[in-house]
Amino acid sequence: MTLTVVPTGETLGATVKDIDLSAPLAQEDFGEILLALGHFGVLRFPDQNLDARALKQFSERFGGLQVSLSGMYTDPEVREVMILSNIVEDGKPIGLADAGQDWHTDMSYNAVIGFVNVLHGVKVPRRNGEPLGATEFANMRAAYEDLPSDLKERLAGMTVTHDFNKFWENMRSREGSRRPPLTEEQRRRRPPAVHPIFLTHPITGEKVLYANPGYAERINELDEEESRETLAFLFEHQLKPKYRYTHRWTEGDVLVWDHIGTLHNAVADYGPDEHRLMKRCQVYADRIFDPAFVKAALSASAAHP
Repeated sequence: MTLTVVPTGETLGATVKDIDLSAPLAQEDFGEILLALGHFGVLRFPDQNLDARALKQFSERFGGLQVSLSGMYTDPEVREVMILSNIVEDGKPIGLADAGQDWHTDMSYNAVIGFVNVLHGVKVPRRNGEPLGATEFANMRAAYEDLPSDLKERLAGMTVTHDFNKFWENMRSREGSRRPPLTEEQRRRRPPAVHPIFLTHPITGEKVLYANPGYAERINELDEEESRETLAFLFEHQLKPKYRYTHRWTEGDVLVWDHIGTLHNAVADYGPDEHRLMKRCQVYADRIFDPAFVKAALSASAAHP
């Protein structure tokens, strides 16, 4: 074993050192990464140099990869790799602007939810030497633990409807947005999805609060008014400062975060001439829920202490 995991000491986050993600990843190393992800929620791999194919190969170790609904802003040769950027060349944006999206959990709108986001920092904006465009996170394991016991009991077994169009329309309403409305075909391909309001995390076995302001529309077992009031309470609760952690980017960072146990928000504190460029893969929770897969990762880790 060569990699080292250094916790941030905050509610989320750790840095994984002494590993090159562009090289083939041994199963025991992946087991260590998987366990660290379950424990810390957000992992930073510094000083990485990945092309699109290497980013895809690392990401697909966690599960199947999502492909962009529109087909826009993806790597020309690796369509599973999306370009996130505010850079405009010859009057055309080279990537999808992702900052200022408010708090959300990617892929909760899918029938098969997201497991992890893998984001590679290629270009980081700076002002007076300080990095801009941080990514904020919130800890949904801790948020669940601190819920009032009576609310946990009342909501246990209930479900939430998540809708991609809710988030898309919120983004379209932002000043300067270039997003067109979803077509009927796009909405058909991304219909609303229903998930339990409390999920069991596939790595740790702990309960997490799975409802986010970006996509969650309705608690299905409550009437409309009670659903709205309860979601408003949960959204306020889950963003308390004690649950939050901020990652400030450096070029070469690869950030892997857990979609099941965290929310995130991209901070829009940079201007159009302060360039930011990220490359991303989104991973479905289609493999990690297989008990044999988790057991194999755990066994490999235990065999190489």
